[in-house]
Amino acid sequence: MEVILREDVEKLGSRGQVVKVAAGYARNFLLPKKLAVAASDSNKKIVEQERQAALRREAKEKSGAEELARMLAAVTLTTTQKAGEADVLFGSVTAKDIAEMLEKQGYTIDRKKIVLEAPVKTLGEHKVTIKLHREVSTEVTLVVNKQEEPQ
Repeated sequence: MEVILREDVEKLGSRGQVVKVAAGYARNFLLPKKLAVAASDSNKKIVEQERQAALRREAKEKSGAEELARMLAAVTLTTTQKAGEADVLFGSVTAKDIAEMLEKQGYTIDRKKIVLEAPVKTLGEHKVTIKLHREVSTEVTLVVNKQEEPQ
């Protein structure tokens, strides 16, 4: 049975592609989950229109992400944390903390888009990558200073 994929299906194909699958697989899995439609002439036209709309939407999202990346490239975040004698923080600076610092400066970034291999646990200057789009990422500078202890 030939079907047109409406979404990317792993090990089968990508959105808008016409693929040949077993009738049971199409009837029991792809069609009920709206991952595919039967390959008729009218459905091919509809899926092509959806694909064109998705491409336009993707281009708009990418240009918006590129604009935001240019603005974020100049941002420097500064925080003060308690630290020990070897300049190691008692806690850490996580993606959530970085998202909150960006929020205070007027940038709403989801913490899941902030890429940290591990939480920041040392004083100093660190580069933090923010993945704004599949193809667009930028770096912001994070400066962690030592909090002065009252005497």
